[in-house]
Amino acid sequence: MIVRLVVNESQTTLDTAPSTRLLDVLRDDLGLIGAKESCGRGDCGACTVLVGDRAVPSCLVLAARVDEPVRTVEGIAAGAARLREALADHGGLQCGYCTPGLVVRAYQLIAGGDGDGTDDAAVRRALAGNLCRCTGYNGIIAATTDAAAEAGERESESLGRARPLTGVTKDPR
Repeated sequence: MIVRLVVNESQTTLDTAPSTRLLDVLRDDLGLIGAKESCGRGDCGACTVLVGDRAVPSCLVLAARVDEPVRTVEGIAAGAARLREALADHGGLQCGYCTPGLVVRAYQLIAGGDGDGTDDAAVRRALAGNLCRCTGYNGIIAATTDAAAEAGERESESLGRARPLTGVTKDPR
């Protein structure tokens, strides 16, 4: 079956089986190895990518069914630079296996993909589908709220006026 995808703003056409998962196309056919295979059931979040504006587990999505642009952790790298720095600053990284999925989901939250806010509770809800066995989540939550606060400040500055950030808290740890 011929499958046409837009991945990280590049059009690609593949001849693949109808049952081929998006995760396999990304890793095996396109060499984008950021999304990781872990549970294979959509429970862990290690393979999270953006399809359109939705964060989805790529292990559960058939490539042939994708009709919106796909963005992987490699595709959002420039926009997620501050988030990655914040994760390092707050100890939100250890083994790194879950990190690409967490970065994609946190990036989506910060970019306003779900309209849920960026306070601690909203970040916890947003990242609930991403499992991390190493960090204990506090550093991840703090890094995400810090990166969101900085993104909000930059947006306010670019509009030429100070706008209060509502619902953004900073974890003192």
